Amino acid sequence: MKIGFIGLGAMGKGMAGALMHAGHSVSGYDVNPAALDWLKGRGGTPAASAAQACADADAVILMTVNAAQAEAALFGPDGAVAGLPPGALVLSSVTMAAADAERLGGRVTEAGLLFLDAPVSGGVGGAESGQLTIMASGSEAAFEVAAPLLDAMSKRVFRCGDAPGAGSTMKMVHQLAAGANIAVGAEAMSLGAHLGLDPATLLELLNASAGGSWMIANRGPRMMTEGDDVTSAVDIFVKDLGIVLDAARAARFPVPVAASALQVFLGASSAGFGAKDDSQAVRFYEALGGKPVRKP
Repeated sequence: MKIGFIGLGAMGKGMAGALMHAGHSVSGYDVNPAALDWLKGRGGTPAASAAQACADADAVILMTVNAAQAEAALFGPDGAVAGLPPGALVLSSVTMAAADAERLGGRVTEAGLLFLDAPVSGGVGGAESGQLTIMASGSEAAFEVAAPLLDAMSKRVFRCGDAPGAGSTMKMVHQLAAGANIAVGAEAMSLGAHLGLDPATLLELLNASAGGSWMIANRGPRMMTEGDDVTSAVDIFVKDLGIVLDAARAARFPVPVAASALQVFLGASSAGFGAKDDSQAVRFYEALGGKPVRKP
């Protein structure tokens, strides 16, 4: 299939690479010139705009930071929608509020296109290996067109509903669990270091016992670094946990754990680490006077 890909960050690169590995033709757009150079080096076609990347494409995949960027990429100046043929697929893997996914899906459908609300989980490694977990919702026709793309990018697809919004709701709840796990890991590692424990030994113990989790095992080693290798930034969880709290407030449902986790990420962001890897939530505790988890 001819694919237009918008958003070639850490996750987007992996997903685009998996699609090309599966034999699909990928033309991509990103505001970062280095990302376009990467795409060209991998055999893809760099584009000067979203419209150029998606001209006459069978499908466009969105992997932008938020809903506003996704909407601009589709409907803004040089947006992708104008150049897509009738019946083409818009597959959104952007983490956004369910209401935004519903609204964006409605606009795409009104333009005569198919829309699949399909956020992902699995990290950079899962993206690069085509082993993501995808939480998708949309029409049967959208799923049918998307099938070869989902096969190339994922190890498992959860069909969450027949209309946009359900996939984003599932991702939102997932992010509550993921963010809380990182925050708990940061707190445990920081308290241990402050009390004189060796962070590496503490992490090894957590990973070998009931107190561990996938997120702690994955982020823990990076908590002991400066966090310069960014796969997902602190400010991503400020956004995602904010979405959780907004949805929970609208539903009149209490989420005290998510609220506490958000404070950890907000603290790290306000201390100047918002663009650092999300493992650097641990810096929140340093800002409160805790001893560093990072190795000298």
